[in-house]
Amino acid sequence: MYGGGRTGLMGAVADAALGAAGRVVGVMPRPLVDKEVSHRGLTELHVVATMHERKAMMADLADAFVVLPGGYGTFDEFCEILTWSQLRFHAKPCGLWNVNGYWTPLMAMFDHASGEGFLRPQHRALPLFSDSIEDLLTRMAEQRPQLAQRDPNDKWWDRP
Repeated sequence: MYGGGRTGLMGAVADAALGAAGRVVGVMPRPLVDKEVSHRGLTELHVVATMHERKAMMADLADAFVVLPGGYGTFDEFCEILTWSQLRFHAKPCGLWNVNGYWTPLMAMFDHASGEGFLRPQHRALPLFSDSIEDLLTRMAEQRPQLAQRDPNDKWWDRP
């Protein structure tokens, strides 16, 4: 499950997965499909009207979120899905694969936000982070039951 692009890291990962007989599902807004940036060899390509619909569909279809290095779109999608986890709109693990230290500055920012009181410890713990994909996937599998057991009626925002 990914954004459906044919170029850059997104396209390379999709091509590798397809080359290994994997199932690859993309979700892309119509304006990007019309600009011919969609991957044409995917198992499925869902075409939606807007980026908001794209993020919602990807969130619904995914079981977990593994984020690779990327730009503004990646930052936006990851922070939104992480916020949805914080708000308990879903109970799916969110992980950053720290390829060549790419996400280290972001994790330092999350630590800073936590230290300044803008992130509670339980929310700071939501994004998992590892240089090793094997370690990251193991930790995400271990976190999933914990996320699912959170009380959706707990009004954490009312506590100091």
